[in-house]
Amino acid sequence: MRFYNQTHEHYCGIDLHVKTMYVCILDAAGKVLVHRNVPSTPEAFREVVAPYRQGLVVAVECMFTWYWLSDVCADENIAFVLGHALAMKAIHGGKAKNDKIDSHKIAVLLRGGLLPQAYVYPATMRSTRDLLRRRLHLVRKRGELLAHIQNTRAQYNLPVFEKRLAYAANREGVPDHFPDPSVRKSVEVDLSLIDHYDGLITDLELTIVREAKRHDADAFHRLRSVPGIGKVLALTILYEIHDIARFDRVQQFASYARLVKGRHESAGKVVGGGGAKQGNVHLKWAFSEAAVTFLRQNREGQRLKARLERRHGKGKALSILAHKIGRAVYYMLARHTVFSMEKFLAA
Repeated sequence: MRFYNQTHEHYCGIDLHVKTMYVCILDAAGKVLVHRNVPSTPEAFREVVAPYRQGLVVAVECMFTWYWLSDVCADENIAFVLGHALAMKAIHGGKAKNDKIDSHKIAVLLRGGLLPQAYVYPATMRSTRDLLRRRLHLVRKRGELLAHIQNTRAQYNLPVFEKRLAYAANREGVPDHFPDPSVRKSVEVDLSLIDHYDGLITDLELTIVREAKRHDADAFHRLRSVPGIGKVLALTILYEIHDIARFDRVQQFASYARLVKGRHESAGKVVGGGGAKQGNVHLKWAFSEAAVTFLRQNREGQRLKARLERRHGKGKALSILAHKIGRAVYYMLARHTVFSMEKFLAA
């Protein structure tokens, strides 16, 4: 966990909401200069911080409304800090909690160098990252529809479909498997929605690939040099990382990608684990998928997995393989190289 510990003349903590925001501004000595509720608009923000622009830093908790405030601070050349919502225990653990208290706590944590930081994703690639995450939402909805068709078939104990319904060419005549007219109509609705999702997802992928080639075509193509990492996984890794330079060490990157478990120690003894939800869930998914697809038609990868299974067991072998792929991706992006199977197996 990183903490913001730079010194400033003024510290501004904001409890941000959709319609209003509670603003608390402290000076270097900790004296409260401003503490009031204002509308959540750029004009109101500029007005309330105008007398304290000299050496000002602004901090908010990482909630879904922070985008516009980050952009306003960037335009006004004001330092902006995003607080890690999961790690800000001082805000959520108090006996009394309201907007006024929360804004003051954020300002105090900021001034004391104890504000846990989340990454402020730059506006240049942020909208495309959100579009990629929206694609994942649509893919899951499409998967639910496919699962509903299969569950309906099993519900009536009908014969198993001969081919995978995920492919459009295999879905012809599927409603005819169901003799009941109402059930057949339900399946037809599912198939119609799946066809519509297919068109939306294909269009989204084309748009995102064009944006990826515009933002960082070199990194996108280098990521695809890893066996098992295709178009979608490469896009996910590219946009969830943004800039590999923000990680000083490969261990920090592995922790952020949820590829290592947390461990709690006290007096030299391991007392448990934690932090399973800290990090980027999308990178965790991408590297877990990459570990499975890495083994397809890859004899060297299969032999490596067999060795890991003999030593650690089947379940842990895939986790170790995902960790190795994550480390390889880190060094590829940091050193501007392509994937080398020889180096991967020797590491």
